Amino acid sequence: MINAIQTRGLTKFYGNRAVVRSLDLAIPTGCVYGFLGRNGAGKSTTIKMLTGMVHPDQGIAEVLGENVETQSASLRTRVAFIAEGHPLYGGMTIDQLEHFSRPFFPRWNRELFDRIIDHFELLRKQKVRRFSNGQRAQVSLAIALAPDPELLILDDPTLGLDTVVRRDFLESMIQIIQREGRTILFSSHNLGDVERVADRIGVMVDGVLRVDCPTDRFKATVRLVIVEFAATPPPMIEMPGLVSGLTNRNRWELVIVGYGESHSELLGKLKPTAIDVVELNLEDAFIAYTRGRRRLFANDSAVAPEPVLN
Repeated sequence: MINAIQTRGLTKFYGNRAVVRSLDLAIPTGCVYGFLGRNGAGKSTTIKMLTGMVHPDQGIAEVLGENVETQSASLRTRVAFIAEGHPLYGGMTIDQLEHFSRPFFPRWNRELFDRIIDHFELLRKQKVRRFSNGQRAQVSLAIALAPDPELLILDDPTLGLDTVVRRDFLESMIQIIQREGRTILFSSHNLGDVERVADRIGVMVDGVLRVDCPTDRFKATVRLVIVEFAATPPPMIEMPGLVSGLTNRNRWELVIVGYGESHSELLGKLKPTAIDVVELNLEDAFIAYTRGRRRLFANDSAVAPEPVLN
């Protein structure tokens, strides 16, 4: 399958710090890809490199088969970008924004634009500065989708929106763009949104892509394992797939990737009173995987994340 987005060794430094390190990313055409990471993990910098707003120091980024550094003018009309905060010209009305934007896009679909505006019941003659955050997001979606893009890149587009508006925004976006051959790269801090719409996820940790797999596989692979002891637990032990471990009174709270029979046998040799394996939703799995060392006052023991999923 042809990839809508392909990077090889993509790297960006700010000063002496590599905010994105040797990123090899492949997003298949037609995929809704959730791009996750804690603040400072490198998500926004990656998106800026993919959209040509930031130049990489090393590596290559290709979008729809073209190198971003030498992209043609036609490529820009095939890719739509919705930025965090939805910056728009506040002094313009919706009609004026459409009149301003339309000449840049040969495939501008006025009927689709009108349908989106009508769907959200937006006032076309009202200046954008008087719209709420949710209404600005809806206008941004209409402007992004009217050119009928093959790829839609969104950088935390639902930040600050209430639950109802956020849900309507996402459902409308998916219904409109996810037709045959359309691709969405979707970065968000709202893991419930990502879990609802993403086929596949990538997780950045300290500039490194540590997870790249189907959403369901990530949830099925990361487990919280609670190991109870009759008295004070023994010192924490190393085991395959251990992401983090916390000693809490008479129990261990372990986050393990790929928990299986070998883990059960290893823990059983320590003579615990109980072993409880807990399934996690996407948000809890993400937090567990990316949290790293946790502190419980002075009584804890932990290890940093190592396992990689792909």
